[in-house]
Amino acid sequence: MAFVLPNSYNFLPRFYRLASVSMLSNMMIPLAGLVDIAFLGHLADIRHLAGVILGTILFDYLYRVLKFMRSSTNALTAQAAGLDQPQEVLLAGLRSGLIALMLGLFILLLQYPIQKFGFFVLSGSPDIEASGVDYFNGRIWGAPAVLINFVLFGWFLGREMNGVVLLMSIVANGANVLLDYLMIVKWGWESMGAGLATALSQYLGLFVGLLGVVLTIQWQVFLAAIKELFDWVAIKKTVVLKSNILIRFLVLISVYSIFTNLSAGMGKTVLAENGLLLQIALLSQFTVQGVGVTTQTLTGNFKSKGNQAQMIPLLIASILSALAIALIFVFISVVFPEQVFGLLTNHPEINNNITDYTIWLLPVLVITAITFMLEGYFIGLKEAVILRNAVLLAFFIGFTPLALAAWYFQNNHLLWGTLVSYMATLMVVLAVQVPQTLNHSSEKIKELNSGV
Repeated sequence: MAFVLPNSYNFLPRFYRLASVSMLSNMMIPLAGLVDIAFLGHLADIRHLAGVILGTILFDYLYRVLKFMRSSTNALTAQAAGLDQPQEVLLAGLRSGLIALMLGLFILLLQYPIQKFGFFVLSGSPDIEASGVDYFNGRIWGAPAVLINFVLFGWFLGREMNGVVLLMSIVANGANVLLDYLMIVKWGWESMGAGLATALSQYLGLFVGLLGVVLTIQWQVFLAAIKELFDWVAIKKTVVLKSNILIRFLVLISVYSIFTNLSAGMGKTVLAENGLLLQIALLSQFTVQGVGVTTQTLTGNFKSKGNQAQMIPLLIASILSALAIALIFVFISVVFPEQVFGLLTNHPEINNNITDYTIWLLPVLVITAITFMLEGYFIGLKEAVILRNAVLLAFFIGFTPLALAAWYFQNNHLLWGTLVSYMATLMVVLAVQVPQTLNHSSEKIKELNSGV
């Protein structure tokens, strides 16, 4: 007798098909970063490893903060696709792409003051800072490609064309690994080589994405959409949604940047240890975020079709899936720390002490997995104001007091507690607001769907 899914869970085959491809494509990003770390971590001078970890803080602001372009584009596209509005689907990508291009060029124009101000704020010894600046100067030229790629990722995922996103990721990150080997190992360009390799690989990914656009759009719809591209009322609504989601990313990256900056203040070894642990955390979080992006897509799709009965089953499925992924990463890192971190660096002063802190990966990854699914749910609903207010509350109440204590006592365990406290606060604040999202009347749904 065949097993039949209950009606409220009949989306699961679709959910796991989308999530599996999205997870694979998301994993490519931190895996390539781990390869950077592995190459630099086996150089004789540890300053290259520490410098790139420090330099990455600036790109956490420039790139990961601006990843709101992907989430907001995904939400807009998914709801338009759910309503079967091909012109609105295309406009979601075009308007977002226009914003991304302008932001990318703006970053290039301001790269020198960004670099000077960034490394003025960051703490680190002169040799580490010099290595970080080299990395920054190489990687910054990829800014336009990175931002447009975020839009393309969100647009293709909103259309449930995850295969294109996976291909973009494979090409870009495969090229990054090859270029890392050439520029760091063969040519000896060290930190500068790592930055240039990443920037060049991002343009290769962009080429694949644009090719995917050309091959999949309907040109009649494209010509009609161009006429509506500069609808300033619609653009304003798009910018408002993106700005609120931007605050979520800005706060999240601020948390990790302050964490890394305080780590640097505790010494080069602590900075390297925490940086390596964060690489494992990021690998887990990027993988989990593949489930989160699928949650955004299906939430937006269900909302546009009025399928509220499937909202909570979707949230439950996403949380359970995310927890399973996070626990796998925790198990491997806690049970086999020597093997895992030995691949990333051979410096004994780092490997001998890092096991004292690996246990923090358990609460950090588990709570983050649940929180990311809740965030994906609210982004899919386009309830960006709720998300914005929640992250600000978590930052000022859950994170800041413990961060000040960690700085005062110079205690690394207390510093790791700041990440747990931030995510736990955010998780609770979002969870208690889930029921109110299910109380919209049909009139409210229609009103929300009429907006951009």
